[in-house]
Amino acid sequence: MTRRQAFASNWQGRTALIALAIYCVYAAMQLDISWARIAVGLGEGARFLGRMWPPNFERWDTLVEGLVESLQIAVLASALGIVISLPLSLLAARNLSPWWISGPARAFIALCRSLHYVIVAILFVKAVGFGALAGVAALTVASMGFIAKLFAEAIEEISMKQVEAVRATGAGRLAVLLYGVLPQVASRFVGFCIYQLDSNLRNSTLVGIVGAGGIGGTLFAAFKRFDYDFVAAILLSIIAMIFLAEVISARIRKALQ
Repeated sequence: MTRRQAFASNWQGRTALIALAIYCVYAAMQLDISWARIAVGLGEGARFLGRMWPPNFERWDTLVEGLVESLQIAVLASALGIVISLPLSLLAARNLSPWWISGPARAFIALCRSLHYVIVAILFVKAVGFGALAGVAALTVASMGFIAKLFAEAIEEISMKQVEAVRATGAGRLAVLLYGVLPQVASRFVGFCIYQLDSNLRNSTLVGIVGAGGIGGTLFAAFKRFDYDFVAAILLSIIAMIFLAEVISARIRKALQ
């Protein structure tokens, strides 16, 4: 009688892990990553943090103006992205649309997701100029790429029995969508929308660095002036805003469960 090992040796997996470890060491050497540079960086980082303390909130009016603009950018981009993503996801769902419709719709969604929103913001800044319009446009494109994909996947997971039951009553296509499709995915849609709003609120602080409006522009200007105590005030304000948004979104999710 042969004895079987509880955990059989997986030489392929071990070889892959060893190869990955060797490549990580090689990549670190090529990128000039060393413990000496990390040690120097930690010291410089400590001195940098020392220059940021204490935070300076004297220019609170500029701070509030940037935060309000970031909030407006996030809300507008989320609303536009959701409105556009809903019909786009219905077209991209393969259980509701033929391939010659769902294919191009999915390709467009993939195109929206192919570029980072900061790169898209740079493109819109070049197209429409500096300001909040470029930020709204960039985050709208990013929202479409994320929400439409999740919407389409959620629609593809629905039960077609309910859809066929509504169709059997002689209902039109719009009625089928309203009474056969959307009720099955409504709670997930709301969750996706809340998450995207929360995400856009964070992203709106970043697109401003490239000139697309929001508190990011104020932050970048403070860095260029070496105004590090005001930088600390901006960063703390951004953290407080994101934390407050996270608390509110968590309560909304809990109320909808």
